Amino acid sequence: MSETLSEAIRPEEIEAWQAHVGRQEIRRQRLDIESLRRFAAVQGADLDVERESPPLAHWAWFLEAVSPDGLGSDGHPRRGGLLPPVRLPRRMFAAAAMTFNSPLTLDAPAELSLTVAEVRHRSGKTGDLVFVEVDRRLTQGGLPRLTERQTIVYRGLGEPVPPIEPTDLPPHRNAEVWDPGPVDLFRFSAVTFNSHRIHYDLPYATGEEGYPGLVVHGPFTAAKLFALAQGRMGRPLKAFSFRAVAPLFAGQPIYLAPGAEDGDVQALRCDGAVAMTARAEV
Repeated sequence: MSETLSEAIRPEEIEAWQAHVGRQEIRRQRLDIESLRRFAAVQGADLDVERESPPLAHWAWFLEAVSPDGLGSDGHPRRGGLLPPVRLPRRMFAAAAMTFNSPLTLDAPAELSLTVAEVRHRSGKTGDLVFVEVDRRLTQGGLPRLTERQTIVYRGLGEPVPPIEPTDLPPHRNAEVWDPGPVDLFRFSAVTFNSHRIHYDLPYATGEEGYPGLVVHGPFTAAKLFALAQGRMGRPLKAFSFRAVAPLFAGQPIYLAPGAEDGDVQALRCDGAVAMTARAEV
């Protein structure tokens, strides 16, 4: 790792990054049906999206279009622009909390506003962490359809993640088993226009970022947990939130299971570790 990336975060850097709070970007798009159908297909959801919307359907649209010269070596868009140019090498979509006000109208114009709400720095045993909170508000016809706050976390590379050793018994007896492979990850990357190399480039994921395999997208897991929660509750969800706490890897079973309280669901790794927690409300 270069000296620039390994040196401690300086107070003046934090101040400069916090100057991005309040910055806003507006995106407009017709909510086309075929983009949504492809988003449903990668999840294994019902392709009749006109009748039933797939989990977290709003992520099918308003994707950031970046030209090749606007990408960094990791496949992410280069730092800067709306979000602060945090120099820590790892960037992760760590959490989100969303509220659904009314159904989206397909094949109709919509507007998404993105606003940087907060930038905060924390230093601990694992090194520097920078949290960037982004508020997203989707409207149609001037009416709010949903609101969402996303949490993006930046951190150093840290130590390599050791190989995950499965337990002899399933971590949860009432779980649904999901076993995404490289093709599933490639398709999810394609349908969400996500070019982060940890999801499809095995030599990069293992050699550069120190993972033992291809990393399953956090939003992919969140969509699976949304489907589980909605199925268990039997009604459309009014609110949903999730938090990623450990990485998941392609080629190993993932256990989608109920949590301790009604509305709680979780994704468990094959070694029994909790990888993502989520909560749903109707």
